[in-house]
Amino acid sequence: MSIEFQSEGDGVFVVTLNRPERLNALDSAHKMALGEIWREAEARDDVRAIVVRGAGPKAFSAGSDFKEMKETGRTVDTEVLANAIPTVGVELTKPVVAALHGYVIGFGLTLAIHCDLRIAGPDARLAFPEVEHGMLSGISDVTLPGIVGEAAALEIMLTGRAYTAEEAREIRLVNRVASDPYAESLSLAQELARHSSRAMRLTKKLVLAERRAAIARHMQLVGEARLDIAKSSRHASVVEGSAAQPRARID
Repeated sequence: MSIEFQSEGDGVFVVTLNRPERLNALDSAHKMALGEIWREAEARDDVRAIVVRGAGPKAFSAGSDFKEMKETGRTVDTEVLANAIPTVGVELTKPVVAALHGYVIGFGLTLAIHCDLRIAGPDARLAFPEVEHGMLSGISDVTLPGIVGEAAALEIMLTGRAYTAEEAREIRLVNRVASDPYAESLSLAQELARHSSRAMRLTKKLVLAERRAAIARHMQLVGEARLDIAKSSRHASVVEGSAAQPRARID
């Protein structure tokens, strides 16, 4: 499995999305593996802070692996998807820092916005291009307004355009821009790991209480929307012919 979970010492652990040949796109097996990593991280007392990064020079993550979706005609179910996202399906009370560079697209951006802190390199390009291709990012649709506000969330989701790191910082989509986002993220995680684990856990629980409640309230709607998109994708394939590329995709 090309997702690594390794200790950097002093309570800091690093999750590396290690598929640079696929721009760290994640297929169903990788999404299930992420869910297991969050469970393990929550259960282990030696894990005090986490950094998430992407391998290679080009991308944090280009999102879901559409090659797999095209070959199988399937996507992961909503439960597997939720478990893959930190502090959604699995309550992760340890602080998580995302080190972002290159492409941060679709499900890659979903991972990033559900981390607690985001540090972007100058080359980062952040986008939810789903609507351009009949796609949906349902859980992020619920979460994003709480981070950047409703108007900015609608612009991000409905235009599908890519934001530069500085633009993302201006709308609070990322916390900082740094020339070396991984080094900066490690330094921040090391600082967090020195704090009281109990105090951080309870603080995170309180700060994210409304977000988690909102996701729980709307999870049925997310599932229904994903099903609707999947049906439209199958219908489009029938109407357009077997040689056509499927237009509707989801995380």
